[in-house]
Formats: sequence, C-alpha cells, structure tokens
Amino acid sequence: MNNDADVIIIGAGGGGAVVAKELAEKGIKVLLIEAGPWYGNKKWPNPNSEPGAVSGSSYDDLSIDILKKSFTDLEDDMNDSMSGKFRWGPANRELSPWPRSIAGRGFTWQNSGVGGSTLHYFGNCPRAYPQAVDNIWPIPYEELIPYYEKVETTLPVWPAPATAKEDLFYYGAKKAGWKRLETPNVTSPGYRPQPNAILRPNPRLNDPDFDLENNKSVGCTLRGHCVNGCNMGPTIEGVAKRSTFVSYVPRALRSGNIEVRPNTFVTKILTKDDEQEGDSQQNALKEINNREGLHAIGVLYRDTWTGETGELRAKVVVMAAGGIETPRLWLNSQLPENEWVGKGLVNHWFDCVAGIFDEKQLIDILGVSDIKPYVGQNAAARFDYPGLGVVEIFGLSPGLYSSMIYGTSDKGYNFLNKSKEKEPWDIEGLVVGEQLKEFMIDYPRTLSILIFTDDEINQKNGVTLDHELKDENGFIPVIRCEPSDKDKEKRDKLASIASEILRKAGAKTIIRSNWPPNIYIHIQSTMRMGYVTDTNCEAKQVKRLYIADNSVLYNGLGGPNPTLTTQALATRTAEKIIEKYFGPR
Repeated sequence: MNNDADVIIIGAGGGGAVVAKELAEKGIKVLLIEAGPWYGNKKWPNPNSEPGAVSGSSYDDLSIDILKKSFTDLEDDMNDSMSGKFRWGPANRELSPWPRSIAGRGFTWQNSGVGGSTLHYFGNCPRAYPQAVDNIWPIPYEELIPYYEKVETTLPVWPAPATAKEDLFYYGAKKAGWKRLETPNVTSPGYRPQPNAILRPNPRLNDPDFDLENNKSVGCTLRGHCVNGCNMGPTIEGVAKRSTFVSYVPRALRSGNIEVRPNTFVTKILTKDDEQEGDSQQNALKEINNREGLHAIGVLYRDTWTGETGELRAKVVVMAAGGIETPRLWLNSQLPENEWVGKGLVNHWFDCVAGIFDEKQLIDILGVSDIKPYVGQNAAARFDYPGLGVVEIFGLSPGLYSSMIYGTSDKGYNFLNKSKEKEPWDIEGLVVGEQLKEFMIDYPRTLSILIFTDDEINQKNGVTLDHELKDENGFIPVIRCEPSDKDKEKRDKLASIASEILRKAGAKTIIRSNWPPNIYIHIQSTMRMGYVTDTNCEAKQVKRLYIADNSVLYNGLGGPNPTLTTQALATRTAEKIIEKYFGPR
C-alpha cells in the first residue's frame, strides 16, 4: 500500500509541531494530525461552527484577521473548561468536551487545536535543572544544551521584561537574601527574569502614535492576555506569544513538505509484525537481519465533524498527543504490554501564595499606587531552587486570577482553618463571601505566586483506561496522582519561601491556597525515556514508533516548566529519525 506521508505525527502541540518542522525542512514528507481546530487559517474561516477543509499545506492560507476574530479577551469564551475555545474537546463547541475520569477532585488544563496547549500557555521556557538530569536520565544534560539553544533561537526565548509586579518580586527576593541568577543552567537557588517565548515589547509601546488597535508593529504589548490566546501581531508568524502554531507550524509550511490535518482524532496505531510473516514459506528467503519485528505502519482516525473513519500510512509514526492521550492511544491500540506505559505521572504539585499590599507601601517601594496584575506578561519573574522546585509570579485577568488564588484549595473554607503561629501565611484555604469581595477590591495591589514542586516519580501515579466507559474515540483515560510525603515537604518549604519574599516586600496579608494534587497542568513522564522508549525516543517494543511530547520526559526536570525541554528533546528526536530511517540529508 502506498504511504500517505514519510512520517505521520499525532498532535500539533509543543512537541509534535517541532518534529514536523525539523523533518519537513530536511525534505521529508510530513502529515501532521491534530484533534482540534486550526485557528487563523483561510480554509477554516469559522473554525468553531463549520467543518471547513480536510487539510491545509499552504503558508499563504494563514490569516491574522481570522485569528483576531477567533481569539477574544472574554474569559469564558476562551477558557471555560466545558465550552471554551481552549478546552479538551472538538472544534464544534455545541458538542461536549472529550471526557476524562479523574480519581478525586480536579481537572486537566489542556486544550486541543493546532498549537496544542501552547495556545494558552504562559510562554515560560526555562531549562531543566542539571542536577535533575545528570546521572539520572539515560542521557547527560550536556547533550541537551545544543538542542536547547536551537529551540531558544527558533522561538525565540528572551528574558521577560519587568512591570511593577516583577519589580516588587525582585525587591522582596533581594531583601530576603537571595541572589540574582545569571545563567540558564541553574545549579543554585536564586531569582531571575523568566525566560519567555514572547517577542520583546516594541520600543515605541509608550509612544502616543503606537498603533495598538491595528497592531502594525511586532512585539509584546504587555496587555496581560497571553493565556487567553495572544493575537497581537501583524501576521500569524509575527504574533508575540510563540505558541507552536505561530512559530514552528509556519516554518514547516514554508518548506512545502507538510500537510496539516486538523479536526482528526487518531484512535489506533496500526502495526505490522514481519517476524511472524517471515515464518511463511513465501518469505522464507527473507534476510533475518532485515526483519524489524513489530513496527508501526500508520494510524486509524476519526473526523471530529463528520464521524467518518479511515486509515493513513507512513514509514514512521510519531506520538505527540500529550501526557494523557499518548499512553491512552497506546493502550487503546493494544500495543505490547509495558509496566511503565502510562505510569510515573509527574505534575509539579501546584500551589498559590498571594500577598496584598497597602497603597502607601507600594508608593514607597515602587513609586506607584498599585501593581496591576493584568499588565505585563503572565509570568515574567521566577525563583529557582534545585532540589525543591520553582516559585514564579503570575498575573491574570480577574476571573482566572480569583479562581486560582481564592477558589481552588484542598483545605476547605479558610474560616474553618485556624493558622498555626509558626505558619508564615495569615490565611489558608478558600476565600468566599464578603471577604472575597474585599480581597478582589485589593486585586490591583495583590502579588501572586505559583509553586511547582519537584515531584518524585511514583509508578502508582499515571494514566489507565476505564474499560467500561467509552467515548467516540475509545476507552476514556483514568488519571491518578497521589503525592508522597517528601513532595509535601518540598511544597511546604516553597510556600514558606514565597511567603517570606512577599513579607520582605511589605505584604500586609498573605494567603495560601493549598491546591489539591490533581490540578493537571504540567503532565509529564507517563511514557518515560529508558523505560517505554530507548534513548532516541523510539518505542522499545514497536519500531518506527516515536514519542515526542511531555510524556517521554524521564522525570519532572527538578520543577521547571516542561515545554522547552520537550521541544529540545523533540528536536533531537527528529534528528535521530532522519539518521535511522531516511539517511543523510
């Protein structure tokens, strides 16, 4: 049977789009399959209400006007987990999202669409901590550095600019005795600007003649709506936040060697076992060393608009559907059993700590009366602590902001929790009623901090199938994550450090949210390199099948955001695919 492409890539998110670009630029024919819609493309002028075309392959079809019509600043329109454009579900918003079963309370903050969850990420691109890789991963940290550098140049990645909220954080961190870090390869605790995949602000941003409405200039406008889906740019490729759909996908399209097929859900990996075929008389003379055994030959898919099904073939298949859907697809495809498939989930057990400041205090420190959390990049300053994890500030529009700080907790209502004298925060738990109103009045003078814990790998945590419940794409995934006692200790230490920074900066009231462990954002390590794949990220039990998303990461990187490492590893994986199956290029 003729192949539909040299390589099929499943998932156009943080990793899949990277592999697609790297392969296509080397002359390899790529079919990039994505379950969700393609925003900002003339072939899908109304991506959430009409099926549009089957696929696209032209750079000239990219349209900033369609993107600006699709992406709004309305929080529910974009981020509602059930009906928002950024949800895990089909393009048609009249249909339900695709279900997942979560053990305990919680949700997965992911979305489908060309760009994957980089459509609504903060753009944070730190490297892993060297101590979390060296002598732990099956490859050394030094081997990742040239791939980090290539991704950092391609996106590109810059130190984030400071607004009032960053200046206040730096002030508190310095007063708490921490040093400023000057290297991307972090080996000791300290604070620094966030390395962000967001174009730098235009120097004329404060010029009265700056054309903000029509955005004729390239660069970040510090408008604080990154997570809603940045559309600020004169072209798709010039959009400030460097989601893969504005960075890697356009570059792949320029090669002329890629076809992108959105609204297409892959339901099964197709395989062939020529070891078994070699036993037949017809193949008796086949060279034994030419046999590959079980290997991938293509995929089965389902059109999310029409429900039609079909199959597509290729020489190599790359799974890049994410830390949940990649193991789910392996299991639904009934590929060989492996005790680590879907196991070892790491999620960087999150938490939030916030500090409310007096107007006079801010004037004395910053010369301004408030810090306006909605201004600037969502997360533009961070504190790294190898061995514990990460502290980084964040600012969002009011709805998302209040839900993360005051509406998410594993401790119940704060008025039922009596803080112990030794605790560095004043309030812990859910904030509701009149107190919530009062705190949201102080929203412009509130500095909030996210915590990412350096979780331990635990084989009991992970993704399995519910063999009784199916959706249109197969048995649904069941997600479980229980942190260890050591994880709790690390997170509590980070919460104390964050509180101390806020207190040193002059916060009058400090609130700790204390999130439950099953808010899934940094989902990784469910198809670990060295266990499910070899060091080239090719599946050990299925040749010609590669993995190029967060799931293949060996561990939680020490706490840093996983996207950059996934993209560096995906760049390396593309190189390995070419070397093994397509020869010198």
